[in-house]
Amino acid sequence: MTVMSDENIKLLKSVGLKVTEPRLTILALMQETREQMQHFSAEDIYKILLEKESDIGLATVYRVLNQFEEAGILVRHNFDANKAVFELNIEQDHDHIICMDCGKVFEFKDPDIERRQREISEKHGMKLATHSLYLYGNCQDINHCETKEKK
Repeated sequence: MTVMSDENIKLLKSVGLKVTEPRLTILALMQETREQMQHFSAEDIYKILLEKESDIGLATVYRVLNQFEEAGILVRHNFDANKAVFELNIEQDHDHIICMDCGKVFEFKDPDIERRQREISEKHGMKLATHSLYLYGNCQDINHCETKEKK
């Protein structure tokens, strides 16, 4: 068993989830592919599992993702109203820019935006617990935009 698997076993136990092969597999897959893909739909994960000849079904993928979200391991986003995507809950205080043509998502951090959000919350008598900021636009260079027609 690898160190990452040991860490994942501890993580699952610490959030009260039973350690199962599908949970460990899906968590490891999201960690291993994070560099290439930060936001995963259930279908994305299922396709990768099929490529790896896993017998984990789509219903199990949905169930595990929902359990991970409830346990705080994942964060759910609805960048596109029709499709939920998930990301590992490892980096706090980042926001997203989404291309309305191709759906590509860029993450960014800006200390000034973070500071202003806290200031605005305090001005309204609120202590900011969490936030999500989505900016929508269009890729400036259409030749590099992964438009839906190209997919």
